[in-house]
Amino acid sequence: MASEFVHREILGKRVHRYGISASYGLDEAGVREALALGANYIFWSPVKKFLRTIIKDTVMKDRERFLLATGPILGYFAGSVRRAVEKALRISGSEYLDVVQVFYAGKMSFLTKGVIGELVKLRDEGKARAIGVSIHDRKRAVRLAVEGPLDFFMIRYNAAHPGAEVDIFPHLPARKPIIAAYTSTCWTKLLRPPKGWSGPAATAGDCYRFCLSNPNVDLVVSAPKSAAQMRENMQALELGPLSDEEMARMRALGKAVRG
Repeated sequence: MASEFVHREILGKRVHRYGISASYGLDEAGVREALALGANYIFWSPVKKFLRTIIKDTVMKDRERFLLATGPILGYFAGSVRRAVEKALRISGSEYLDVVQVFYAGKMSFLTKGVIGELVKLRDEGKARAIGVSIHDRKRAVRLAVEGPLDFFMIRYNAAHPGAEVDIFPHLPARKPIIAAYTSTCWTKLLRPPKGWSGPAATAGDCYRFCLSNPNVDLVVSAPKSAAQMRENMQALELGPLSDEEMARMRALGKAVRG
């Protein structure tokens, strides 16, 4: 049961559902340790230059085991999206990226017809296996998923912000896109007892298990501050989905955090 919970087939690969980001402090040694422990979904931020070394000397030696997800820091125009993708391909030495996403639609990118069209071209050319977006606007995410052609969505989902359970998950098309959850700890708010809360706060592992207990969520993207946090999180996933009692506690905690 635990193995089925920890892994999922994505884009034809057996993927550990704990995706790694180095955006908030995890250093090169920590990322390498995560990969050694089985993590194989890498959120590749262009600003983290040490990831280039890891991709070249580790990922490229076993390319079909790893999923690389990246995109332009700013995706306002079709040309900037293409340039970012082609630069990532040159740097990595890979013929393709598993996921190309434009970041935070409406803030760091515009999902214009031109941008979406360029993403489609990149997928058609084999330079991207999946194309998508990170987005907070749940209703727009559903429209994009239903209308196509995007097949990857990174969305905010956690015990304090469970709105995707109503606004997104029930409305996904039969050709369900890949769903990655982020902000699983609600920017660490779920890790601290809120005012009036008498019980313990959640652990980060509880938060990731909450997200992954929903069958619509394929993976979580985590940005631990240290290797110790990363190890604790990955070990927590081995416990499997939340029990009914644990789920009820997480929902109550989330409601308290929302205030």
